[in-house]
Amino acid sequence: MTLDQLTSLAAPVVETTQKKLPVALLPFAAAIPVHYEALPGQDLLDEGFEDDILGLFTGSAHGSELREDQPMPAQIILFLENLWDFADADPAIFRDEVRITYLHELGHYFGWDEDDLAARELD
Repeated sequence: MTLDQLTSLAAPVVETTQKKLPVALLPFAAAIPVHYEALPGQDLLDEGFEDDILGLFTGSAHGSELREDQPMPAQIILFLENLWDFADADPAIFRDEVRITYLHELGHYFGWDEDDLAARELD
């Protein structure tokens, strides 16, 4: 599948997932851009990220925006080819994994660490 086709499958999942969030979280989630990329770039691989990474939150967590050591605004990146491969090219599994990965990365924005995410079954 092409990146455009995968994005067409993934974007509605993210939109629906946002709409199902608690009302208090909606404005925060809506303010974080979600970018859809095929695969992680060489810059991320050089930083030590695995080539099969599914998603990534970058920027500062909520409440610590634009600190001097993190001048980039918050964003979520979903690596759609990796998600498609993880789902074994099954559209239903892909959609579910997009939802889980989006929520996982959104959790990082809220400052949740890996244990917090696991407790919420977002690991």
